[in-house]
Amino acid sequence: MSPARIVYIVGIVLVVATGLIPQIPAADLLVALVGLAVGWFVAAEDRANLFLTVIVLGSGAALALDEIPVIGTYVSEILSDLTALLAAAAVTVIVMVIKDRLLSE
Repeated sequence: MSPARIVYIVGIVLVVATGLIPQIPAADLLVALVGLAVGWFVAAEDRANLFLTVIVLGSGAALALDEIPVIGTYVSEILSDLTALLAAAAVTVIVMVIKDRLLSE
């Protein structure tokens, strides 16, 4: 199994765990750190999809399912945590692109 797949799996498991168990200590910090690592493994052809996903989820789509009885709040919380993870990944991608452009000739 590749390191990229392991990091992705850890990210998804962490997002689901923090969505279902909000009392995890330093959960936001963990999500941000894993998100930064996820961003390292985003392929160049997937960057636009990452940015679009962050924009859509961050604009309120993550909270759209909140009205579903019983599971809506859990799904919304998981999607909100996924938004945080992907936003951190997007920061890593942006820094990598800036670094590449500064160092290229």
